[in-house]
Amino acid sequence: MAPLRLGVNIDHVATVRNARGGALPDPVRAALIAIEAGADGITAHLREDRRHIHDDDMIRLKREISKPLNFEMAATEQMLDIALRLKPHACCLVPEKRTERTTEGGLDVLGGHNHLKPFVAELKRAGIRVSMFIEPSGEALEASASAGAPVVELHTGAWCDALAQGEAARAAHEFERLRAAAAQTAALGLECHAGHGLDFDSARTIAALPQIVELNIGHFLIGEAIFVGLAHSVKAMRIAMTEGRAHAG
Repeated sequence: MAPLRLGVNIDHVATVRNARGGALPDPVRAALIAIEAGADGITAHLREDRRHIHDDDMIRLKREISKPLNFEMAATEQMLDIALRLKPHACCLVPEKRTERTTEGGLDVLGGHNHLKPFVAELKRAGIRVSMFIEPSGEALEASASAGAPVVELHTGAWCDALAQGEAARAAHEFERLRAAAAQTAALGLECHAGHGLDFDSARTIAALPQIVELNIGHFLIGEAIFVGLAHSVKAMRIAMTEGRAHAG
């Protein structure tokens, strides 16, 4: 079974910095602490409105961290140009709306297939691993494979929301969608990741799905860091993932 990697999203360190302006807290410092604590990679989303991560943050992250950088981006020409200049290890194509507080759902890979396919091709030509942030459905998986993406990241937000709201039946339904989607990835030649809204308990649960090889987690870890420190929260997440992986099968 493939090992389970942890990607730590440091966007909301930049959110806190930007609330006041200035240079602190520094998201690059957070990335370095997360790596020292056991993160396998760092994720950052450069949004069109630069509400948290800034262009200079991406440049510094690429220059200063020792682990892979995953650049979350909308499929726009501006973001493509930045990605091709920066050459991160990976790019995750995500939907983006100006009014949303956070990413609200998976990428419309079916409707946007012909728009997305050339983005995937250009990024791959530059040696960048491409993933699609998608809803857990067979149609989205097939469209991602058809567009040429080697990786999908399953959107876990609906499941996590149902858990948080105590809606057991809806949570069970959403988890079954995730389980079924993960099970389909190998036959389509896709590497399977997952993320959005995960905490210790939900990460422990989803870590038991053997097809998933990477979890990307940000907001919860940064929130926990306020109380216990970032290194402690990353280490605790690694423990939860290891516990969950022990029940994979």
